[in-house]
Amino acid sequence: MTNYIHGPNIEEKWWKMTIAQQMGNIGSEVSRAGLAQGKNQKSFDNAVARGLELIDLTLSDPRWFKMRGRLLEIARIREVFCDAIFDGKEYGSTFKGIQNYFDQFAFVAVK
Repeated sequence: MTNYIHGPNIEEKWWKMTIAQQMGNIGSEVSRAGLAQGKNQKSFDNAVARGLELIDLTLSDPRWFKMRGRLLEIARIREVFCDAIFDGKEYGSTFKGIQNYFDQFAFVAVK
C-alpha cells in the first residue's frame, strides 16, 4: 500500500473522476506551485509534490491504459511540469503556460 499525500483512499476517488476533473485538479496544484515559486519554498515544494502525485495517479488510472494517446499526453504534461519546476531549462516551460493548458479542463469539468 502506498502512502499518498492525498490520503489512503485517493485512488478509488480519483479513478471515478472524469479526465477533465482529474486534469482540472492537477491544474489547481500547478497554480499553487506557480504562485509560490520564488516566494515560499515550502508551499512550492508541497504543491509540486501534490501535483506530481495527482499526475502519477492519473497515469495509473486503468481507464487510460487502452488509450495510448491519452497516456502520452499525461506523461508529456508531467515532463513539461517538471521542466517548469526547474525554471524551463529544457523546453522553456512556465507555470503560466501550463496553467493555460489545465484551465481548459477545469472549464469543461464545471459545466
